[in-house]
Amino acid sequence: MMSEPKKSDKTEQQWREQLSEHDFNILREKGTDRAFMGEYTDCKLAGDYLCKGCGQVLFHSTGKFDSGCGWPSFFEAAKEGAVDEHTDSTHGMQRVEIVCSQCDGHLGHVFPDGPKPTGLRYCVNSASISLEPETSLEPSDE
Repeated sequence: MMSEPKKSDKTEQQWREQLSEHDFNILREKGTDRAFMGEYTDCKLAGDYLCKGCGQVLFHSTGKFDSGCGWPSFFEAAKEGAVDEHTDSTHGMQRVEIVCSQCDGHLGHVFPDGPKPTGLRYCVNSASISLEPETSLEPSDE
């Protein structure tokens, strides 16, 4: 069974033009933000966290929690299939890498030590995501 082609099939040059040097390092070269230094580590705003590479919704703020690990942490993806997982054996460790399912952008890793209901901790680099804050709508009279 063939997998569907990625919706974002950019060249390295196109990625370099779109992303800052730091964001390129994280998303395309599998780099890592420094612990406790990322923009969204302590963010408590409501909204959706999008892939900085392609704009796909990856996580909702309702799934975010303070894990104390130094990176934004979520106990679930926004929807099934938003995040792909790959074995990562780098740095002498066995981990599960998470990437955006749409553009293959490196997001971070997922660990089995999160809270209920999933027991998962998606440990995400702030540089790989952007927050689309929830806008409060006026109540409807319907």
